[in-house]
Amino acid sequence: MLPNLSAVEQRVLGSLIEKSKTTPDYYPMTLNSLAAACNQKSSRKPVTDYSEETILSALNNLKAMSLVATAVGAGSRTIKYKHNFGTVYPITDGELAILCLLFLRGPQTPGELNTNSGRLHEFASLESVLETLVKLSEANTPFVKELPKQPGQKETRFIHLFGEVIIDNSANTEERFTVTPSNSFEERLTYLENEISELKEKLNSLIKELKG
Repeated sequence: MLPNLSAVEQRVLGSLIEKSKTTPDYYPMTLNSLAAACNQKSSRKPVTDYSEETILSALNNLKAMSLVATAVGAGSRTIKYKHNFGTVYPITDGELAILCLLFLRGPQTPGELNTNSGRLHEFASLESVLETLVKLSEANTPFVKELPKQPGQKETRFIHLFGEVIIDNSANTEERFTVTPSNSFEERLTYLENEISELKEKLNSLIKELKG
């Protein structure tokens, strides 16, 4: 069973994984540098403004799950942080890169993952990305799943299964994905029934507006 990580915990873990690959000379990371990584304006969706206190709380939670550990550099008393994701979940570099991108940028298509993964892992081709996604989705405990294709979309997107993901598409629309792979059949059925009920309400409201 995968942990249900909060949005802050996902961002912290993703940032640690990313910087371990892209800036190894500055890794493990101090709390200050980790805050800057979490809140950077590029390669993040959504852009956040987490305080150090919020990030420290997330770090403590991740440490309790063994996903993060502390390290003290030689000649320095400053506490630094590193991820233990590859120890807890023995996966390949390519699989880790995809999960990192999904933690930091939310749901993405295979093409987007291929484009965005360059600094983390060099995939041989788009087919290689697809093969990695299939492997992650068909594991004994799946790490990702494919989302239903939305109207107007040419490619389907994939999402990680480590907790809720909220994506703001615009000022007026929001997508909220709640992932609970361990739920019972009855719970999943109830969830789908609620989703259908909400869609019916929106459709009825739209029909009334058109008639009015």
